[in-house]
Amino acid sequence: MNPTTISAHLSPLELFQQADLIVKAIIVLLILASLVSWGVIIDKLLRFKRLQRSAAAFTTALAGQPTLHRLAQQLREQPQDPFARIYQAIAGEWQHSHRLHLHADASGRDSLKERINRVGQIASNVEAEQLQKGLSVLATVGSVAPFVGLFGTVWGIMNAFQGIAASNSTSLAVVAPGIAEALFATALGLVAAIPAVVAYNRVAGDLNSYTGRLATLTGLVEVQLSRQLEAGETQIDSVEATAGKAERAHVVAGLTPQGA
Repeated sequence: MNPTTISAHLSPLELFQQADLIVKAIIVLLILASLVSWGVIIDKLLRFKRLQRSAAAFTTALAGQPTLHRLAQQLREQPQDPFARIYQAIAGEWQHSHRLHLHADASGRDSLKERINRVGQIASNVEAEQLQKGLSVLATVGSVAPFVGLFGTVWGIMNAFQGIAASNSTSLAVVAPGIAEALFATALGLVAAIPAVVAYNRVAGDLNSYTGRLATLTGLVEVQLSRQLEAGETQIDSVEATAGKAERAHVVAGLTPQGA
């Protein structure tokens, strides 16, 4: 067999077609794992880029503002944003406590501040857990794929030795396909694992950065609500007294969680 023919037989497609069932299954598994991990990578990178941009806009809406009215308007336009759900949870506790008149005295106001803080922390933790989904896929692919590829390598080398024993020959034509088949499985394992590991570190960093911004935004809202509570204001977004009653009702209804 001349070098040109050997090269043709060592192409990825030819290696897959010549491989036995076990190695074919490993190759297909690694390709699927790589595709899934790339789907998670693209989704996470685009999502965190969008969330960071929204968080920056929310911070701008809070900066230098005497009320939460501007922030509330932006959050109503993005109800699926994690911070919008955190804000809704805080707003629900604020409104429920005011309906029950639990803020009438100093002790009640202190308790309300503490409840708002706890509700904000719980809602933030829930959102962080939701954002972590998919990281386990990257971690699993990054740690397991090389070993799966190594198993394919060992199996392919075993097949190569069996071919040598059956043909009683150590020529390149006999040895090369089995060795190349084995190394192809190793290469696929690395192709699947390396991007997953790199992306895991990047996404984990983005997640930590974003959860930090969520904590900052939640803290700013809690400070503003504490100030409004001491001032005796009952509207969470402190719509000015000159606003019409219909606008007030719309603001409250838009912020009240379902089933509150």
